[in-house]
Amino acid sequence: MRIAIIHDYLNQMGGAESVLLTLHEIFPDAPIFTSFYRPEAMPEAFRALDIRTTFLQKLGALTRYPRHQKLLPLYPIAFEQLDLRDFDIVISNSSAWCKGVITREDTRHICYCLSPMRFAWNTHEYLAGEQVGWLSRKLLPPLLTWIRAWDVAASTRVDDFVAISHVVAKRIRKFYGRESAIIFPPVDTAQFCPSDTIDDYFLVVSRLVPYKRVDLVIEAFNRLRLPLRIIGDGRDRARLEAMAEPNVQFLGYVNDEERRRHFAQCRALIFPGEEDFGLVPVETQASGRPVIAYAAGGALDTVVAGETGLFFTEQTVAALCDAVTRFESMSFNPERITSHAAAFDTRQFKEKVAALVHSTAARQSLD
Repeated sequence: MRIAIIHDYLNQMGGAESVLLTLHEIFPDAPIFTSFYRPEAMPEAFRALDIRTTFLQKLGALTRYPRHQKLLPLYPIAFEQLDLRDFDIVISNSSAWCKGVITREDTRHICYCLSPMRFAWNTHEYLAGEQVGWLSRKLLPPLLTWIRAWDVAASTRVDDFVAISHVVAKRIRKFYGRESAIIFPPVDTAQFCPSDTIDDYFLVVSRLVPYKRVDLVIEAFNRLRLPLRIIGDGRDRARLEAMAEPNVQFLGYVNDEERRRHFAQCRALIFPGEEDFGLVPVETQASGRPVIAYAAGGALDTVVAGETGLFFTEQTVAALCDAVTRFESMSFNPERITSHAAAFDTRQFKEKVAALVHSTAARQSLD
C-alpha cells in the first residue's frame, strides 16, 4: 500500500512535530506533504526526510513563526491543490488545515487529530492568550465564519478520525459530528527513571504564556510559602517574576539531563492548565513522581487520582492550595506511577497506529 503523511507546516518544533517523526518511523517510505518547510527552524532529523511542499513555500519570510498566521486564508487553497493520486492511504497529522486534502475516492484518509482548530472553535479562549491587535479582532469574525464552514466541509473528506485524548474526541463529535478512536501521543518514557533522592520543591515545566496558568501556581505558592521551581520561558516571564515571592525560583530553559533530574527529584509536578493531552505529566510519572493537575483535558486521561496524583476542580488559588495541602498527607508508590506511565510509551503508539493502518489496508483489499 502506498502511504503519504500530511502535516500542517514545519516552521517550529513542538509536540505535533514529534508525532510526525514517530509516524515516519512507522512508515519510513512515506513522503511528507506540508504547506511549507523551513529547514533552519527544524531539528537535523528532518533533513533526510522526503518533504514536499505547496506554493506557500515560495513566500519566504511569511512562513516564519509566528508570521505564518497571516497566511490564514491561503491554507485551504494550498492543501486542496496537493496531488495525492498516487497514494492508497493518507495519514493527516492535523491541528488545523491538512485534513482538508482531496484524495481519490478509493483512497483511505486517516486523520490523527491533535485538536479541531482552536482559533476557529474556541476563539475567545484562544484570543485571550494571544497578542492580537484591535484591527485583527474586528476583521477575524467574518473570516472565522468562513473558516469554520470550510473546516466542517474538510472533515467530511476524512474516513477515520483518531483523537489524541477523550477531550479531543468530544470536540470532534461536537464540531464535526464524527466518532473517533483514541490513540494517545507517543512519549519516550524510557528516557526517564525514578531517583533515590527526593528534594523538597514542587515543579512547573511549561512555556510561560498566559493560557498555561502558571500565574495561578505562583499565587498559590506565594500563599503556601512552599518551594516552587519553574522550568521554561516565554513572553509572560517578566510579569510572572514580578508577582513571585522568594520561595519561587525561575530556571528558564534547561538541558534534557537537568530537566529529567528535576522531574525525578521533585515532590510533585503542578499542572494548572487545560491541555489537549499534555506530555509533561506523563514524563513526570515516568520519573516516578506524582502530579497535581487541574481536572480537565488530557490530564483526565494521564493521571489516576489517588494513585499517580490528584486533581483540583477549579482554576482558583484556593482550590490549588487545598490540593497541595491534601497532597501533603498522602503517599504514592513510585513503581505504580512508572508502571502507569508505560502505557503511554512510544512503542504503544507505534503498535496501535500500525495495527489501525494494516486493518484499513485489509478492508480496502476486500472492497
